[in-house]
Amino acid sequence: MLPRPARFIMSLSSPTSRQHAQSRLILSTPIESIATHRDFRRLSAIDGVDVELRYATTNNFVGRNMYDGYDCAWLHNDAATALTNVAAILQRTHPHLRLLVLDALRPQRVQELMWQSLDGTDLRQYLAPPDRGSIHSFGMAVDLTLVQSSGVELDMGTPFDDLSEHSHPALEAKLLASGAITVAQIANRQILRDAMFANGWKGISTEWWHFDCGDRALVRKTYTRVL
Repeated sequence: MLPRPARFIMSLSSPTSRQHAQSRLILSTPIESIATHRDFRRLSAIDGVDVELRYATTNNFVGRNMYDGYDCAWLHNDAATALTNVAAILQRTHPHLRLLVLDALRPQRVQELMWQSLDGTDLRQYLAPPDRGSIHSFGMAVDLTLVQSSGVELDMGTPFDDLSEHSHPALEAKLLASGAITVAQIANRQILRDAMFANGWKGISTEWWHFDCGDRALVRKTYTRVL
């Protein structure tokens, strides 16, 4: 079955974006059509990767199932290929470890709900504003950690979705000096970073678990956004 015809949406949130409207057409598709869209690959088809989507549970910062009724276990083909390569490298360098994907494709409508849930707080620094959109909504970002062969997660110093400075890679030297995190915890994070960076993924300064596949500006300009 062919995917439903995608539609174009145009961001006109500022004079600048109106002036450059023709160059900012965004290809989009609804999450309901994702299973038949040729640009996306199911997470279960990626070798060497375990999956536990935390936003499909109540074990997340919102405290409720944000993906109820949505099939979000997907990545864009480009990101899926890059993650396959990460898993292969990890198998060679640390055969006792596996990737555990905690979030991947996140529909734009869910991003908007998350943004609303943080209204009036200073925690919005951890989310992309809906008008700009999250790279997750293009299937080109992933949140993940490492698990041992026993299934136990490596100690990264904080759990996933810990929205505090203790999760900030940019502050690790300071956190180590204060005793807030340990050398071993930073080393565990570095194993993950090394494998991801070697395959074109880019980390961010505020979340040790988050990685983007490629350049954000290019992704927002040329990839399909899932609504």
